[in-house]
Amino acid sequence: MYCTYILQSKKDDKYYIGSTDNLVKRLKRHNKGHSRYTKGRGPFLLIYKEVYRTRSEAKKREYYLKSLKNRGAIGKIIKDAVFV
Repeated sequence: MYCTYILQSKKDDKYYIGSTDNLVKRLKRHNKGHSRYTKGRGPFLLIYKEVYRTRSEAKKREYYLKSLKNRGAIGKIIKDAVFV
C-alpha cells in the first residue's frame, strides 16, 4: 500500500505534500530533519492522507496536489475529507 499525504508544519504553518509506502517511518524522518525540504521546519502534523494500491497512483496524486500551488485549494481538499 502506498499513500499520498499532507503534513503541516507547527513552526511556520506551511504544508508539505509527499508520497510513501511507509507513512510512519516517513513522518519520523521529516520530524528528525532527514528530508531536505522539511529540515528545520518541523515538527510536523499529519493532516491528510489517501491510500493507493500502486506507487504510480500515489505519485500521480502527489504531483496533482503539488500542482495546485494554492493553499485555499489544498485546504478545501482537507476540509472536505471524510475521516473514519
